[in-house]
Amino acid sequence: MRLLITNDDGIESEGLRVLAVHLAATGHEVVVVAPDRNYSGSGAALGDLRPDELLDVRRVGLEALPDVEAWALAGPPALCVVAATLGAFGAAPDLVVSGINAGLNTGRSILHSGTVGAALTAQNFGLSGLAVSVARSNPWQWDTAASLAAELLDRLVDGAERSVLNLNVPAVARSEVQGVRWTHLAPFGAVRATMSARSDTQVQFELTPSDYHPDEDTDQGAVDAGWASICTLVGVAEAWPPDAAPPEPTPDFDARVAPGASLHPVHEIPDGSQPHWLRRAHTGTAG
Repeated sequence: MRLLITNDDGIESEGLRVLAVHLAATGHEVVVVAPDRNYSGSGAALGDLRPDELLDVRRVGLEALPDVEAWALAGPPALCVVAATLGAFGAAPDLVVSGINAGLNTGRSILHSGTVGAALTAQNFGLSGLAVSVARSNPWQWDTAASLAAELLDRLVDGAERSVLNLNVPAVARSEVQGVRWTHLAPFGAVRATMSARSDTQVQFELTPSDYHPDEDTDQGAVDAGWASICTLVGVAEAWPPDAAPPEPTPDFDARVAPGASLHPVHEIPDGSQPHWLRRAHTGTAG
């Protein structure tokens, strides 16, 4: 299995390098292709591509992984995935892992996340993807997030094609993580965006802590309670009225993946290609 590792914080991010070390230790072939600078908030954007212009790339050495091929590309993470999938860096990857993002990617704001955007771009090309993010702390708990990503890898490899998992990890040591839970997307993440006018020519964009306390079966609520959160995502999907969808499956209770349930060996990753399994994100208002 050939793994492509990318991120949106850039090739110099410590989270990217720690993730590469842990994934290389799984025995899979690893290649790193990441942006040459920070592309946070880029979503699944490819940038202003022009057929008559070349994209700058440079080879990068990873001190802890001298035998792993690593490249910096002048473009957002989704473009890194597209370029690698189209063969710009050797054989196309079989699976994409994006992260570790410096900060959580929870709630509906993941639409704008470059970390998540890279994983969904992989899905668009027929691959599975894993987006990995860790809560802010000092020091950063990179090893906790990387170890959980490595633990989930085989489940994703064995899962349905084009599966995407969004993994969010609390800022604690691995031994202190309560476990892994399937979750909904929370109505809001850890912070709220605000915008205010500063002059006739400038506005101020700010992120402020949210006073919203989501339920523990949501991604943000699970992390707040000390759990690692996983949520299955689908990027491009059609929307149909309920009466156009086939009846929902009714598996045995113990085998059911449900928001708030702890990850169990019997669980299979929900198949994102099944339209009647899709759910809209929760809506709500902050308290």
